[in-house]
Amino acid sequence: MSEPKAKGNIFTWQLHGDGKTLAPGEVVEPDERLTWARTAGIGAQHVIAMFGATFLVPILTGFDPSTTLFFTAMSTALFLLINRNVLPSYLGSSFGFIAPITAVTSAHKGIAVASFGIMVTGLLLALIGVLVHYAGAKWIDIIMPPVVNGAIVAIIGFNLAPSVWNNFQAAPDTAIVTLLAVLLIAVLFKGLLGRLNILLGVIVGYAYACFRGQVDFSAIGEAAWVGLPHFHTPQVDFTILPMFLPVVLVLVAENVGHVKSVAQMTGRDYDDQMGTALLADGLGTTLAGFGGGSGTTTYGENIGVMAATKVYSTAAYWCAAGFALILSLCPKFGAIINTIPAGVLGGVTTLLYGMIGMIGIRIWVENKVNFDKPLNIMVAAITMIIAIGQFAFTVNGISFNGIAIGTIVILVAYHGLKAIGKATGTIEKNDPDIL
Repeated sequence: MSEPKAKGNIFTWQLHGDGKTLAPGEVVEPDERLTWARTAGIGAQHVIAMFGATFLVPILTGFDPSTTLFFTAMSTALFLLINRNVLPSYLGSSFGFIAPITAVTSAHKGIAVASFGIMVTGLLLALIGVLVHYAGAKWIDIIMPPVVNGAIVAIIGFNLAPSVWNNFQAAPDTAIVTLLAVLLIAVLFKGLLGRLNILLGVIVGYAYACFRGQVDFSAIGEAAWVGLPHFHTPQVDFTILPMFLPVVLVLVAENVGHVKSVAQMTGRDYDDQMGTALLADGLGTTLAGFGGGSGTTTYGENIGVMAATKVYSTAAYWCAAGFALILSLCPKFGAIINTIPAGVLGGVTTLLYGMIGMIGIRIWVENKVNFDKPLNIMVAAITMIIAIGQFAFTVNGISFNGIAIGTIVILVAYHGLKAIGKATGTIEKNDPDIL
């Protein structure tokens, strides 16, 4: 594997060839670029790719879409700066925050309290980033072996199933049309068009909802063309933190997965960037929480764009951040996004939330987690039921939802039962977590 090149000026990219033509399979490295016009075009593709998923988070949680988009631009720029332009990434809205935000707003505590949870989650992730940078990432694998990691990621998606059904029931016909469009576009079209099935499916569902008279356009006419997003500061409420802190583990898994994926695609060794990636995403999420945006994370959609184009230039991500910033300063655009009706959301989240759950299952598969071992299957089983059944309880005014309970249970049960098993001899002392 090649090392990222050290640069005196991190804002200098070498022109790749003539900057205009790419042979089949030819790669544009992170420290290279095409002509600025072509680089901007790639950047626009990155914005489109993350668009559908990034906007769904604020729509589903009641946050302002323009504010969220503004902070994805700021967080992406911060990520590129902290990683000295050697690690390509766009930071979009994390789906990990949907469940705790929904729990907070359902308890009528308000968006500002949810912002406090996001901010504290970001601060903790940043601290973990500093620890990983100096102590290495091996301890993450010890605390979160694949059976634990996969379960935590899975329950983030499966815990949201009831909210999907609520939106689906609002307009079943629109939900079905949207879901079918998302599924069919994925299998009917190749390349980037097929990868944008979520965005295009939402557009199809939206058009159908307009035809059915399910869209209220009144707010669009009242919105200005140019203006700042709606910022707000967080409201301190420590009782909601148990619902947010499990998201830290999901963000760790997402960022580590992103760094490994980029390393595999580019053939570069990004191990030294593991800590700074976590730090950057943590600071970006903290910034978003402080100003009224949703929390951020690295995005698989943009990994898909890099895989399709083989253009890994960080210059393209600066262009993407610029485009996102411009769009966030158009209130009318944000108002249009806010008109997406419940039926469309019900259709697209039937797939999206299920996919989050299945990503956790994929972690088990890819790491060859052995479910013939009683310990593995027992801790995974109870965690899934806790999340899907939406277990919840309150202790001294502090609420714990299914995700918080499931995360605590699997961490304590896995490590506790394994220690007991090794002490009694029912589990071998050198028993591996995988295979």
